[in-house]
Amino acid sequence: MTKIERGTPVLVPGGLAVDDRGTVSFANDFHPGAFKRFYVLENFATTTIRAFHGHLKEEKAFFAVAGSAIVAAAPMDDVRAPSKDVEVQRYVLSARKPAVLRIPAGYANGFRALEPGTRIFVFSSGTMEDAAGDDYRFPADYWAPGIWNVEDR
Repeated sequence: MTKIERGTPVLVPGGLAVDDRGTVSFANDFHPGAFKRFYVLENFATTTIRAFHGHLKEEKAFFAVAGSAIVAAAPMDDVRAPSKDVEVQRYVLSARKPAVLRIPAGYANGFRALEPGTRIFVFSSGTMEDAAGDDYRFPADYWAPGIWNVEDR
Protein backbone atom coordinates (compact mmCIF):
# COMPACT_ATOMS: atom_id res chain seq x y z
CA MET A 1 0.00 0.00 0.00
CA THR A 2 1.33 3.43 -0.99
CA LYS A 3 0.94 6.11 1.67
CA ILE A 4 0.13 9.46 0.07
CA GLU A 5 0.67 12.89 1.59
CA ARG A 6 -1.88 15.37 0.29
CA GLY A 7 -4.26 18.17 1.00
CA THR A 8 -7.98 18.12 0.36
CA PRO A 9 -10.04 19.56 -2.49
CA VAL A 10 -10.62 23.31 -2.24
CA LEU A 11 -13.44 25.29 -3.83
CA VAL A 12 -12.25 28.79 -4.78
CA PRO A 13 -15.32 31.04 -5.15
CA GLY A 14 -15.64 33.33 -8.12
CA GLY A 15 -18.15 35.85 -9.31
CA LEU A 16 -20.20 37.13 -12.20
CA ALA A 17 -20.37 40.75 -13.29
CA VAL A 18 -23.24 41.90 -15.50
CA ASP A 19 -23.77 45.20 -17.26
CA ASP A 20 -25.37 46.48 -20.45
CA ARG A 21 -22.58 44.92 -22.55
CA GLY A 22 -22.87 41.37 -21.19
CA THR A 23 -21.23 39.25 -18.49
CA VAL A 24 -17.79 38.45 -17.15
CA SER A 25 -17.27 35.24 -15.15
CA PHE A 26 -14.20 35.15 -12.94
CA ALA A 27 -12.35 33.44 -10.10
CA ASN A 28 -9.76 36.05 -9.21
CA ASP A 29 -8.48 34.17 -6.14
CA PHE A 30 -7.49 31.14 -8.23
CA HIS A 31 -3.80 31.37 -9.14
CA PRO A 32 -3.00 28.87 -11.92
CA GLY A 33 0.82 29.18 -11.70
CA ALA A 34 1.45 25.45 -11.03
CA PHE A 35 -0.54 24.24 -14.03
CA LYS A 36 1.14 23.24 -17.30
CA ARG A 37 -1.79 22.50 -19.62
CA PHE A 38 -5.55 22.66 -19.94
CA TYR A 39 -8.36 20.94 -21.80
CA VAL A 40 -12.14 21.24 -22.11
CA LEU A 41 -14.56 18.38 -21.38
CA GLU A 42 -18.03 18.15 -22.91
CA ASN A 43 -20.23 15.05 -22.88
CA PHE A 44 -22.75 14.23 -25.60
CA ALA A 45 -25.35 13.22 -22.97
CA THR A 46 -26.13 14.17 -19.39
CA THR A 47 -26.28 10.47 -18.49
CA THR A 48 -22.58 9.98 -19.31
CA ILE A 49 -20.25 9.82 -16.31
CA ARG A 50 -16.50 10.30 -16.79
CA ALA A 51 -15.04 8.72 -13.69
CA PHE A 52 -12.92 7.88 -11.85
CA HIS A 53 -9.50 9.02 -13.06
CA GLY A 54 -6.70 9.58 -10.56
CA HIS A 55 -3.12 10.74 -10.28
CA LEU A 56 -0.56 10.48 -7.48
CA LYS A 57 1.51 13.46 -8.68
CA GLU A 58 -0.82 15.51 -10.86
CA GLU A 59 -3.14 18.23 -9.52
CA LYS A 60 -6.32 19.27 -11.35
CA ALA A 61 -8.61 22.29 -11.28
CA PHE A 62 -12.14 22.36 -12.72
CA PHE A 63 -14.14 25.39 -13.92
CA ALA A 64 -17.61 25.26 -15.53
CA VAL A 65 -17.56 27.61 -18.53
CA ALA A 66 -21.05 26.55 -19.64
CA GLY A 67 -23.84 24.64 -17.94
CA SER A 68 -23.41 22.75 -14.69
CA ALA A 69 -21.96 19.45 -13.49
CA ILE A 70 -21.41 17.21 -10.52
CA VAL A 71 -17.68 16.83 -9.85
CA ALA A 72 -16.49 14.24 -7.34
CA ALA A 73 -13.10 13.56 -5.76
CA ALA A 74 -12.05 10.46 -3.81
CA PRO A 75 -8.73 10.05 -1.99
CA MET A 76 -6.66 7.11 -3.23
CA ASP A 77 -4.85 5.38 -0.35
CA ASP A 78 -3.62 2.54 -2.58
CA VAL A 79 -3.74 2.77 -6.38
CA ARG A 80 -4.03 -1.00 -6.88
CA ALA A 81 -7.03 -1.44 -4.58
CA PRO A 82 -8.09 1.87 -3.00
CA SER A 83 -10.24 1.70 0.09
CA LYS A 84 -13.92 2.16 -0.68
CA ASP A 85 -14.46 3.36 2.88
CA VAL A 86 -13.35 6.96 2.28
CA GLU A 87 -15.23 10.23 2.21
CA VAL A 88 -15.96 11.21 -1.38
CA GLN A 89 -16.18 14.97 -1.88
CA ARG A 90 -19.09 16.05 -4.14
CA TYR A 91 -19.46 19.48 -5.70
CA VAL A 92 -21.87 21.07 -8.14
CA LEU A 93 -20.10 23.51 -10.44
CA SER A 94 -22.15 25.95 -12.49
CA ALA A 95 -21.36 28.68 -14.98
CA ARG A 96 -24.08 30.66 -13.19
CA LYS A 97 -22.06 30.65 -9.97
CA PRO A 98 -18.38 30.75 -11.00
CA ALA A 99 -15.89 28.86 -8.85
CA VAL A 100 -12.76 26.79 -9.39
CA LEU A 101 -12.49 23.37 -7.77
CA ARG A 102 -8.85 22.54 -7.06
CA ILE A 103 -8.22 18.79 -6.57
CA PRO A 104 -4.78 17.88 -5.19
CA ALA A 105 -2.60 14.98 -6.26
CA GLY A 106 -3.57 11.68 -4.67
CA TYR A 107 -7.26 11.95 -5.60
CA ALA A 108 -9.36 10.29 -8.28
CA ASN A 109 -11.93 12.57 -9.88
CA GLY A 110 -14.83 12.50 -12.27
CA PHE A 111 -17.79 14.46 -13.53
CA ARG A 112 -21.35 14.23 -14.83
CA ALA A 113 -22.95 17.05 -16.80
CA LEU A 114 -26.31 18.15 -15.43
CA GLU A 115 -27.51 19.94 -18.54
CA PRO A 116 -26.87 19.74 -22.28
CA GLY A 117 -23.97 21.86 -23.54
CA THR A 118 -22.05 21.74 -20.26
CA ARG A 119 -18.35 22.47 -20.78
CA ILE A 120 -15.74 21.99 -18.06
CA PHE A 121 -12.36 23.70 -18.39
CA VAL A 122 -9.69 21.55 -16.67
CA PHE A 123 -6.22 22.72 -15.67
CA SER A 124 -3.52 20.07 -15.09
CA SER A 125 -0.19 20.38 -13.28
CA GLY A 126 1.40 17.62 -15.39
CA THR A 127 2.36 17.35 -19.01
CA MET A 128 0.97 14.53 -21.16
CA GLU A 129 4.26 12.70 -20.64
CA ASP A 130 3.95 13.09 -16.85
CA ALA A 131 0.37 11.83 -16.93
CA ALA A 132 1.28 8.69 -18.91
CA GLY A 133 3.13 7.21 -15.92
CA ASP A 134 0.70 8.59 -13.33
CA ASP A 135 -2.70 7.40 -14.53
CA TYR A 136 -5.13 5.29 -12.46
CA ARG A 137 -8.69 4.51 -13.56
CA PHE A 138 -11.63 3.09 -11.65
CA PRO A 139 -15.32 2.48 -12.49
CA ALA A 140 -17.76 5.36 -11.94
CA ASP A 141 -19.46 3.40 -9.15
CA TYR A 142 -16.24 2.36 -7.35
CA TRP A 143 -16.77 4.89 -4.56
CA ALA A 144 -20.16 6.02 -3.27
CA PRO A 145 -22.30 4.70 -6.16
CA GLY A 146 -25.09 7.25 -5.54
CA ILE A 147 -22.71 10.21 -5.79
CA TRP A 148 -23.81 10.92 -9.40
CA ASN A 149 -27.56 10.93 -8.66
CA VAL A 150 -29.64 14.08 -8.70
CA GLU A 151 -31.79 14.16 -5.58
CA ASP A 152 -35.35 15.45 -5.72
CA ARG A 153 -35.95 18.07 -3.03
